[in-house]
Amino acid sequence: MNHAPNAVARLRDQREDEGIKPIQARGFRSERCRDCRVISSHCLCAWRPSVETRSGVCLIMTGKEVFKPSNTGWLIADVVRDNHAFIWSRTEPDPQMLALLNDPQWQPYLVFPGEYVEPSRVTNAVAADSHKRPLFILLDATWTEARKMFRKSPYFDRLPILSLLPDKLSRYRLRRSTRSEHLCTAEVAALCLELAGDSDAASALDAYFDVFSQHYLGAKQQRDVNESTPAHAELRPFIRKPQAVLAQ
Repeated sequence: MNHAPNAVARLRDQREDEGIKPIQARGFRSERCRDCRVISSHCLCAWRPSVETRSGVCLIMTGKEVFKPSNTGWLIADVVRDNHAFIWSRTEPDPQMLALLNDPQWQPYLVFPGEYVEPSRVTNAVAADSHKRPLFILLDATWTEARKMFRKSPYFDRLPILSLLPDKLSRYRLRRSTRSEHLCTAEVAALCLELAGDSDAASALDAYFDVFSQHYLGAKQQRDVNESTPAHAELRPFIRKPQAVLAQ
């Protein structure tokens, strides 16, 4: 199933064209779908949702994150139509990223824990503005890397900080984490979309994340694809058209 490449896919392709080699993570020899990054036998492409969103997302990624098949920023870019992705640089920020942050159609929010910022910059809500659409800036990296990106990016200093108050632990099981309250990037984005009133997109992203996790782990553990799970049922209404490949 062919889809237009999202911003993360385009960024990956750009890095490869520049001669940067993907990381060789565990399982790198297995054949993966070029579009969804999942091992081909468990391809996720037929389950990509299609929803309308008023919000936009901007993923600021480390150089290696864009190549990781377990990256969940890719899922966000699949769901949110207005998606952007850039490689982080302390000294040479991408001019297109800076232009995006200054685009008057957007109200950018840098999503980060409020405890690390002066209270005057912090908000827990997304303002309803009929003239500007919310743009969520997500630091797509490990927690250690994200803190470094936050500290060393003066171009973020003028942005309001959206500090989330999640009421549940992370469901992410594709990488080890020392703290279960740290949500993965897709879970963070779903909370942002809900705050912005993009409820369908938030629900679609949550279900898409769960389906992705099941396909990814199923391939890793050499289990057959099971498309009869509650997550698949929740995602099905957000598929543009019923596909023959989807379980009835």
